[in-house]
Amino acid sequence: MLAILGIKIGMTQWINPEGNRIPVTALEVGPCVVTDIKNIDKHGYKAAQLGYGEMKPKNASKALKTAAEKRKLPLKRWLREVRLEANENYELGQEIKADIFKAGDMVDVQGKSIGKGFAGGMKKWGWAGGASSHGSMHHRRIGSIGASSFPSRTWPGHHMPGRMGDVTKTIQNLEVVKVDAEKNLLVVKGSVPGGDNALLFIRKSLKRPMGVKPKTSKVQAKTKDPLKASKQAAAGKGGKK
Repeated sequence: MLAILGIKIGMTQWINPEGNRIPVTALEVGPCVVTDIKNIDKHGYKAAQLGYGEMKPKNASKALKTAAEKRKLPLKRWLREVRLEANENYELGQEIKADIFKAGDMVDVQGKSIGKGFAGGMKKWGWAGGASSHGSMHHRRIGSIGASSFPSRTWPGHHMPGRMGDVTKTIQNLEVVKVDAEKNLLVVKGSVPGGDNALLFIRKSLKRPMGVKPKTSKVQAKTKDPLKASKQAAAGKGGKK
């Protein structure tokens, strides 16, 4: 189970071994605690529930308090269930730390994007807008949204102004640049969803790219030019001795 919960600290820059400056995001991950185990015989699938973040008892529901007291585990603010393979086994109370990853691993980071409120079509969908000259009256408007006679309605799924952001997003195949297990830090290349201190779910990449195959030069078979061969034969260079 190469998965863990954490929060976003912020973005910075990193100098890689080649001397190039790359944008990276620092994440504070774990330690997470396994708060529940689900098996195939009882639940029909195998999974482990991860808990992250401290929580005061007064803010917890009665169900959470009862479950934590029954399992003799501390209350956790965020809970996330992760599917397990048949050969993976974990115990209640087991800690999951940042050292499950190493530099060079590829991870998927899931979080909730920053909410931007109500946005128009140009901001939300990248429309070009109308003419910017004076008197056009169509600078940032959406224009026509449907035909008049047929079908006399707006097609479903038409891009319209509306709320932007505040949705669950997953950024795939981010490279892990550095892991600091003592400080529970994870540095990944690129940006991740959400603002600072936003909850994130980090796991190994599920759709890791196969990579770009190196370009190989195709060796073309040498074909004899019939005109050149006939001239050589006539001159006595290519004839049989």
